[in-house]
Amino acid sequence: MESKNQTLVSEFILLGLSEEILLQPLLFGLFLSMYLVTFIGNLFIILAYITDSHLHTPMYFFLSNLSFADICFTSTTIPKMLLNIQTQRKVITYAGCITQIYFFMLFADLDDFLLTVMAYDRFVAICHPLHYTVIMNRRLCGFLLMASWIITALQSLTQSLMVLRLSFHAELEIPHFFCELNQLVQLACSDTFLNNAVMYFATVIIGVIPLTVILFSYSKIVSSILRISSAGGKYKAFFTCGSHFLVVSLFYGTGLGVYLSSTAIQNSRESAIASVMYTVVTPMLNPFIYSLKNKDIKQALKKLFS
Repeated sequence: MESKNQTLVSEFILLGLSEEILLQPLLFGLFLSMYLVTFIGNLFIILAYITDSHLHTPMYFFLSNLSFADICFTSTTIPKMLLNIQTQRKVITYAGCITQIYFFMLFADLDDFLLTVMAYDRFVAICHPLHYTVIMNRRLCGFLLMASWIITALQSLTQSLMVLRLSFHAELEIPHFFCELNQLVQLACSDTFLNNAVMYFATVIIGVIPLTVILFSYSKIVSSILRISSAGGKYKAFFTCGSHFLVVSLFYGTGLGVYLSSTAIQNSRESAIASVMYTVVTPMLNPFIYSLKNKDIKQALKKLFS
């Protein structure tokens, strides 16, 4: 069995969320709608930042990059899923699967790092307001963005290359609507110890360390807000980081929920349904969270439409 080389595997079968024929039109319409809302909503955030000079601050600089990452994140999975539903063909090539894994992990990890950088930005703005413009200068913002891209690109490349060493059976069915790394490793018929070790190490680097930075930043932020004497000052300080805190909670909450459900639920199909929350719903909600109560974004969007 292990003598079969992985190059013999030419394609995988993505089982999707459901095999019920009657549900396919409903799934197609639902996910097409969510994808268009995600794409258009995040595109408006990017255009608002580009066209309005008042938004050319570190916070909105990172927000526009987060919107770009969310567009790319959903575009790695949803269009292929919609194509499979429309053509009733659930096949993805071996090269396509590896490519999808790379870009999915790249933009998911980039989301994580951008949220971490934005938490640091809010920490500086609230805890060191007099030195904010000096600390968060253009050079530092560019460096943080470039570092985020480089780290996530190298991590995604490492994980993708590790898949190439695995051997698989001739026909493989992936109980998901996209090529998910953990599912693919579980289907391998060769030794996966090194792959699992690399995945656990990457979880610490990409997941635990950024989350620790975010929690540390917000512990300092909360401590600074509590020391503010006036109620108006507290509200203003909370308002500057409330949207980001909600997005972080949504991102990590859905991701952790999917991880816990995958360990508790034996049915991989149900785990795939749960993963819709962080792969589709979270990127779709981000533009609404940042724009509904943000006067700067609202004014920029009004100028954009007018």
